[in-house]
Amino acid sequence: MRFTFIDDHEEDFEVARMCEIFEVSRSGYYTWKNRPMSIRQENQQELTQAMKEIHQETREVYGSPRMHRELLERGYEVSENTVAKLMNQAGIQAKTRKKFKNTTDSNHSRPVAENHLDRQFDAVTKSNEVWLSDITCIWTEEGWLYLAAVLDMYTRKVVGWSMAERMTSDLVVNALRMAVDQEAVSNADLKELTLHSDRGSQYASEDYQQVLTSMGITCSMSRKGNCWDNAPMESFFATLKKELVHHERYKKRSEARSSLFEYIEVFYNRVRKHSALGYLSPAQFVQVT
Repeated sequence: MRFTFIDDHEEDFEVARMCEIFEVSRSGYYTWKNRPMSIRQENQQELTQAMKEIHQETREVYGSPRMHRELLERGYEVSENTVAKLMNQAGIQAKTRKKFKNTTDSNHSRPVAENHLDRQFDAVTKSNEVWLSDITCIWTEEGWLYLAAVLDMYTRKVVGWSMAERMTSDLVVNALRMAVDQEAVSNADLKELTLHSDRGSQYASEDYQQVLTSMGITCSMSRKGNCWDNAPMESFFATLKKELVHHERYKKRSEARSSLFEYIEVFYNRVRKHSALGYLSPAQFVQVT
């Protein structure tokens, strides 16, 4: 342990002084330092390098559980405890979460739908059975950019999204239309689909409700002030902010648009491992189900 400390701090303190403090000889330290690495040390060094590469490839968002799964998929035989220990030693940490601005405006007189979903998230058995939707905002030096997203409860895929400078009913309507087009949902399947959101004015708007009615989609809304009723959607936005937005400084809305598109379509839907999907990405999960 003493030699390890000296080796870690060679650039900070004089070796001779550290050897004196720890009551070890300089010759003994250099003998230890120059000895060949053991097989275990070589394996740990290889693992650490692999984790550093994965850390960069995955936007620095993986903690030890996802890092462990990624290493197993790449052929490394290692325990999660060892992964956590080596990550800590190498200073490899997942990005942390910050609070984000609540965009819900439920102070309106428009009719609201019943909570048909009633938090039955685990009861969903197939794609295009339950979709969740919500709005969040991203700050740029040009002002706010609003993002509406539609999430498939079963596959955890973001099936539709829309961005705009203003938080209008068009924002949520466009996200819904994109989801229907991208997933190529048939008219028959639309009639079996439930779309759950909060009771914000955009979702209670006449324009949005007319689109749902014309498509035959069942509308479900959270109880007033209860974010847990739409928890998976809230979780997605929290992840988006934690892993991307809070680490960026967007000068223009166009920069934010490009960044959000790349995160959602390239990383989140196709690469990022989801614990709820057995550590598969949504795209991988769709392929095996």
